[in-house]
Amino acid sequence: MRKVFCLLIFVSALVVGCDEKRVFDEYQAVQKWHKDSLVTFELEELDSTKVYDLFINVRNNNQYAYSNLFLITEIRFPQGKVISDTLEYEMAQPDGKWLGEGYGDIKESKLWYKEDVKFEESGNYKVSIQQAMRKNGDVDGIEELEGITDIGFRIEKNDN
Repeated sequence: MRKVFCLLIFVSALVVGCDEKRVFDEYQAVQKWHKDSLVTFELEELDSTKVYDLFINVRNNNQYAYSNLFLITEIRFPQGKVISDTLEYEMAQPDGKWLGEGYGDIKESKLWYKEDVKFEESGNYKVSIQQAMRKNGDVDGIEELEGITDIGFRIEKNDN
């Protein structure tokens, strides 16, 4: 019994220690992600003296019919400033194999968003993510994007 307890303590410490860079990590489930739907994350006040790296995490399954993913992101600052970006990420290799990690039907991709970011304004920030997929030659976006199961946002400490 004592050995099992010590092993549990060791594994718990290892799991917590492996993610010591994490400052914020949250997911939201999406089903048939509508082109007008925003996935929004509220960020509590962050240390203005620290530098951070930002990531978008995407979980997809085999119903996702595309090799890339277009996203529109927006960061709203506490005092009203807004930064918008249109991003494209590769989701699959040319042979169709998913680039994410995981076993079975669900793959998870940790996608670089921004690096060396400082949150210098005091107050809460808001990050919104919207899908911007469209078929080649179509002006209108894909109404409901299938195969994306979760969207996450992650902030890590940058120790440089």
